[in-house]
Amino acid sequence: MNVDKLSSWVSRIFTAAACVLFAVGVVEWLLGIARAKLLLGYEPGRLAEFAAMFLLPVLVVLLRQIREELRKQK
Repeated sequence: MNVDKLSSWVSRIFTAAACVLFAVGVVEWLLGIARAKLLLGYEPGRLAEFAAMFLLPVLVVLLRQIREELRKQK
Protein backbone atom coordinates (compact mmCIF):
# COMPACT_ATOMS: atom_id res chain seq x y z
CA MET A 1 0.00 0.00 0.00
CA ASN A 2 1.55 3.29 -1.04
CA VAL A 3 1.43 6.57 0.83
CA ASP A 4 -1.28 8.10 -1.36
CA LYS A 5 -3.71 5.25 -0.72
CA LEU A 6 -2.94 5.26 2.99
CA SER A 7 -3.47 9.01 3.29
CA SER A 8 -6.69 8.69 1.32
CA TRP A 9 -8.05 6.04 3.70
CA VAL A 10 -6.98 7.98 6.78
CA SER A 11 -8.61 11.11 5.38
CA ARG A 12 -11.85 9.24 4.74
CA ILE A 13 -11.88 7.75 8.23
CA PHE A 14 -11.13 11.10 9.88
CA THR A 15 -13.78 12.85 7.79
CA ALA A 16 -16.37 10.21 8.70
CA ALA A 17 -15.46 10.49 12.39
CA ALA A 18 -15.74 14.28 12.22
CA CYS A 19 -19.16 14.06 10.57
CA VAL A 20 -20.38 11.63 13.22
CA LEU A 21 -19.09 13.81 16.06
CA PHE A 22 -20.67 16.90 14.53
CA ALA A 23 -23.99 15.10 14.03
CA VAL A 24 -23.96 13.85 17.62
CA GLY A 25 -23.20 17.40 18.76
CA VAL A 26 -26.18 18.74 16.82
CA VAL A 27 -28.45 16.03 18.27
CA GLU A 28 -27.12 16.78 21.75
CA TRP A 29 -27.80 20.49 21.21
CA LEU A 30 -31.35 19.77 20.02
CA LEU A 31 -31.95 17.49 22.99
CA GLY A 32 -30.58 20.22 25.26
CA ILE A 33 -33.35 22.51 24.04
CA ALA A 34 -35.84 19.85 25.18
CA ARG A 35 -33.97 19.44 28.51
CA ALA A 36 -32.81 15.91 27.65
CA LYS A 37 -29.31 14.44 27.38
CA LEU A 38 -27.50 11.62 25.54
CA LEU A 39 -25.29 10.71 28.52
CA LEU A 40 -22.05 11.34 26.62
CA GLY A 41 -20.62 13.76 29.14
CA TYR A 42 -19.56 16.33 26.53
CA GLU A 43 -21.18 19.61 25.65
CA PRO A 44 -22.22 20.11 21.99
CA GLY A 45 -19.53 22.75 21.52
CA ARG A 46 -16.85 20.35 22.73
CA LEU A 47 -18.03 17.73 20.23
CA ALA A 48 -17.73 20.33 17.46
CA GLU A 49 -14.17 21.04 18.64
CA PHE A 50 -13.34 17.34 18.45
CA ALA A 51 -14.80 17.22 14.94
CA ALA A 52 -12.59 20.17 13.93
CA MET A 53 -9.54 18.40 15.38
CA PHE A 54 -10.28 15.38 13.21
CA LEU A 55 -10.59 17.59 10.12
CA LEU A 56 -7.27 19.41 10.57
CA PRO A 57 -5.05 16.52 9.35
CA VAL A 58 -7.41 16.02 6.41
CA LEU A 59 -6.98 19.67 5.42
CA VAL A 60 -3.21 19.40 5.75
CA VAL A 61 -3.10 16.37 3.45
CA LEU A 62 -5.36 18.08 0.90
CA LEU A 63 -3.25 21.23 0.90
CA ARG A 64 -0.09 19.17 0.46
CA GLN A 65 -1.62 17.38 -2.53
CA ILE A 66 -2.66 20.69 -4.08
CA ARG A 67 0.85 22.07 -3.58
CA GLU A 68 2.39 19.01 -5.25
CA GLU A 69 0.04 19.32 -8.25
CA LEU A 70 0.87 23.00 -8.63
CA ARG A 71 4.59 22.24 -8.55
CA LYS A 72 4.14 19.62 -11.26
CA GLN A 73 2.46 22.18 -13.51
CA LYS A 74 5.43 24.60 -13.36
